[in-house]
Amino acid sequence: MRRTPTPVTQRAHHLSRRHVIAGAGALAALAALSACAPSGSGSGSSAGPVAVSTDIAGLPDQTLTVWDQEVRGGQNEQMETLNAAFMAAYPNITIKRVSQSFDDLQTTLRLALTGDDAPDVVEANNARSTMGQFVAAGQLMSLDPWITTYGWDSSYSASILAYSSYSSDGATFGEGSLWGLPQVGEAIGIYYSPSRLSALGLSAPTTWEDFTAQLATIKAAGQVPLMLGNVEKWPAFHIFGPVQAAHVPADQIRALGFGNPGASWNTPENLAAATELQDWAKNGYFNDGFNGVDYDSVWQDFSQGTGIYLMAGSWLAPDLKAVLGDDVRFMLPPKSATMDKPATTGGTGLPFAITSAAKDPNVAAAYINFITNAEAMKVLAETGNVPVNGASTYAEGQTGVVHDVMTGFDTLTTQGEVLPYLDYATTTFDQVLGDSLQSLLDSRTTPQDFLSALEAAYTEHTAG
Repeated sequence: MRRTPTPVTQRAHHLSRRHVIAGAGALAALAALSACAPSGSGSGSSAGPVAVSTDIAGLPDQTLTVWDQEVRGGQNEQMETLNAAFMAAYPNITIKRVSQSFDDLQTTLRLALTGDDAPDVVEANNARSTMGQFVAAGQLMSLDPWITTYGWDSSYSASILAYSSYSSDGATFGEGSLWGLPQVGEAIGIYYSPSRLSALGLSAPTTWEDFTAQLATIKAAGQVPLMLGNVEKWPAFHIFGPVQAAHVPADQIRALGFGNPGASWNTPENLAAATELQDWAKNGYFNDGFNGVDYDSVWQDFSQGTGIYLMAGSWLAPDLKAVLGDDVRFMLPPKSATMDKPATTGGTGLPFAITSAAKDPNVAAAYINFITNAEAMKVLAETGNVPVNGASTYAEGQTGVVHDVMTGFDTLTTQGEVLPYLDYATTTFDQVLGDSLQSLLDSRTTPQDFLSALEAAYTEHTAG
């Protein structure tokens, strides 16, 4: 699920119907599809039964306020395209879009949902610390009434829907009611420049052992093996996730990530993962001062020629391609000797949810359906994003790094192991893991002490 982290700038958009992009064939298809939306009925939400209706074209003129975090290049482009198409299809609905960075959204959304002017639709991080708490507080509306109406149970796999499912009290993650729908698929992998590798006499590694051996070779050649900006603390999650996957069985990582009982951080496999990550830092495999540098400046440095590898999410592909063109590629973390299939952190982007303050939940549901349906997936692919549904189909028309991330996501979801973002685990695990990883990477704590801190937070949660 989790995130498409974005620059720390904040923008507000109020798209007018004049913003429709002329000549875009996808918009015509989107408008036509919306006119054929199914009708149905259903009930069940945090605010009580809902009389489901898809006939929103005849409603009085109104404004739909949408908060999202799609501010980067291709992410912003697909939202502007889809929002313009929605308003063209429904001239009576004006979208007021508020777009802000991932970090800003996490901060402002909590306050906004308790205010008198809460948005109608929001992108809510599906972690327990965000969506789970919003569900428990009754601040979101279940999407259950519209599932059959819009066919979401057919267009989305059960495993993907589980990433946005909670019990009504927010206690159980991965089952229960549906509280959001994502647009994009995500996978944490490895970006590299073929020309930079070639200059060092290297090629893309095919095993985890090859990859780790290359880090020492690259360092010895006077280059930076791995780029990392971790002042926000969460970027290190995307480094530790693949390292953990190379050592720890997938079922154990899932239990830990979802905060469900039955697993433990205090295992030899987790100790091996924590030790390997700390050794990378001790050996100087990261750029100088990585714990004090921000995420966006580092991936931008990579795009300008600094560093050999960048371990990050598939969402960076459009922006890296815009700078590097064909000289940037993406691969899933290669399998280690103990793995029988590819595995890495991933899932979906932040799901779009209806707030309990929504003025007309049916309008909000129609909007969510519009930006996640089959035609919307085409728009996502055209703007360099990874569609959560049908990625392999849309990859056929892509080249280079965008093709890589789409096929990589498809491979991960059909042949591999999709592992949850570890900050899902508890309501405070993002802070615990973020602080602990910074200390581990700075060698201010030992690998065993690192695991003990995580185990304490995990067992406190599962015991409760």
